[in-house]
Amino acid sequence: MNNIATDTANPGKKRIIQLPVNEENPVSDLRIGDIIFITGILATGRDDVHHRFVDEKIPLPFDLRGGAIFHAGPIITEKNGKHELVSIGPTSSVRMEAWSADFIGKSGVKIMIGKGGMGAGTAADCRAYGAIHCVYPGGCAVLGASQILSVEEACWPDLGMPEALWIMKARELGPLIVSIDTCGNNLFAENTRLYSERSVDCIKPIAEFIQEGTF
Repeated sequence: MNNIATDTANPGKKRIIQLPVNEENPVSDLRIGDIIFITGILATGRDDVHHRFVDEKIPLPFDLRGGAIFHAGPIITEKNGKHELVSIGPTSSVRMEAWSADFIGKSGVKIMIGKGGMGAGTAADCRAYGAIHCVYPGGCAVLGASQILSVEEACWPDLGMPEALWIMKARELGPLIVSIDTCGNNLFAENTRLYSERSVDCIKPIAEFIQEGTF
C-alpha cells in the first residue's frame, strides 16, 4: 500500500489520471493506498450541492459523468471580471456520506476527493458504480491552488463561495491517496481493523504487568 501508482504505458512514471475517466483513462485498476494525480476539468461541491441535487432533485448545471468532484470550499477573488483562486483545501468527505449513493449513481462521477475517509455505504456505492474516493492532504490549500490552472465557471453562486459548484481546470492535482477503490475496499476501515488487532497484543503485557502488581 501507499505506493505511487505507475503509468502502465510508461513504467516508472507517476500515474496521472486524465479526466474524464473512461476506457483509456480507467480507475478500475487502482487499489487502496495507491497515490495518483489528476489532470482535467473537475468540480467542487460540498453539503449544499449534494442536498440540492439529491434531496431537491435539481439537475446539476455541469456534466459530471466520468469526472471528479472535490469536497472543498475554495477561496476565490474576482479581478477584472475574472475569477482567481486563492486557496482550495479539502472538506471532511464523511459529511457527504448520506448522499453518496444517489449522487454517484445519478451524476456518474468517478472520482471523489476530500479529507479523511468515508463509510461502508460509500464503499458499497463505489463498488456498484465503479467509482473511487481519494484523500487530499489537509493543510495544503495553497499547494492545491497552485495545481489549478484556472477557474472556468461558477455554478449555483447563490449557495455562497464555499458551497457553490465551481468548475476548475487542474494540472496534476495531488498527491491523492486512494482510500476507497472500485472493489469497495476501504483504506480507513482496513487500518482501523489492523490497529485494533495490534492494540490487543500491545495492551496484554501491560494488563498482566498491572495484575501482577510489580510496578
